Amino acid sequence: MAEEVVPMAMQKLDTDTVRALQGLEDSRSSVRLRAAMAVGTTPDPRFIDKLIERCAIEPEFYVRDMLTWALTRHSASMTVPELLKELRSERAQARSQALHTLSKIGDRQAWPAITRALLSDANDEVARSAWRAAVVLVPEGEESELAAVLSTQLGRGERETQLSLSRALVALGEVISPTLRAAITDLDPRVRAHAIATERLLRDPDTRFEFAIEEAKRVVALGGTSKEE
Repeated sequence: MAEEVVPMAMQKLDTDTVRALQGLEDSRSSVRLRAAMAVGTTPDPRFIDKLIERCAIEPEFYVRDMLTWALTRHSASMTVPELLKELRSERAQARSQALHTLSKIGDRQAWPAITRALLSDANDEVARSAWRAAVVLVPEGEESELAAVLSTQLGRGERETQLSLSRALVALGEVISPTLRAAITDLDPRVRAHAIATERLLRDPDTRFEFAIEEAKRVVALGGTSKEE
C-alpha cells in the first residue's frame, strides 16, 4: 500500500504551528513576544487555548498585551466563550487578563458575565479590569445601574486604583451625577473625597487627578462637600 504523501504546504503549516507554540513558552520574553505577534498576524483557531493559557501566567506586561492583541485577531465566536471560562479561575491574573481581552474584543454578549463579584473583586487588578470591561460592554440604558455598583468601590485602594474607578465612572457620562451626589455625603471621608474628585473630572476632563483628589481631601477635611455649588 502506497504511503500517503503529505503536501509540502501542510508540512510547513504544521512546522510553523509547532514552532509558534514552543515560542509562546520560551524562557526569553523577546521570543514569546515575537511568537504572539506571529500568531496574531496569521490567526489560527488552534492557538486560542494556548494564548489564553499564556495570558494567565505570562509575567511580562508587553507580552501579555501582545497575547491579548493576538486573541482579538481571532473570531469572537471562538474566543469569547473560552475567555468567559477564565473569569471563574482562582488565578487573579487569569481573571484580569480575560476581562482586559473581553474589553478589547467588545462583544456585548459577554456583559452578563461582568458580575458584581468581579466589579468588587478583592484583587485590585481584577477589579480595575472589570471596571474597564463593564464600561465598554454595558448595554444602552443600564449605565445608571452600573454607576450605582461602581460607586460602592469609591474610596478603595491607592492612587492608581482610584484613578481607574474615576475614569470608568466618567466614561459613563452624566448618568453618574446622582450617584456621585449621594456619595459626597457618605460618612467615610475617603469615599467623599474620591466622589468629589470624580465629580471634578466629570466637569473638567483635563483636570489632573492628583490635583482633584488633593483638593477634594482638603474640602473634606474642612467639613465641606464641594467648593463649587
